[in-house]
Amino acid sequence: MFMQIAIGAIGIGIVLMVGYLVIAQVSGSLVESLGDTESDNDTKDALASTQSVVFAGFGLIAVGIIVLAAFGLINIFK
Repeated sequence: MFMQIAIGAIGIGIVLMVGYLVIAQVSGSLVESLGDTESDNDTKDALASTQSVVFAGFGLIAVGIIVLAAFGLINIFK
């Protein structure tokens, strides 16, 4: 049971890391080509918001793994 949850959390973490790399690359290439029009600023804001969501996902994965490890240790030492 614990191993399945840990593998699932690691899988989600890998997906989030790949998503972050994709968003970072798209953001880096788009920001250089975008100007200062309203739609370009909206695009920059959307990319920043997406990166914030991915960062929040990283935090949730880290907390989940820590809680999973703690729960596993508690059950081992019972």
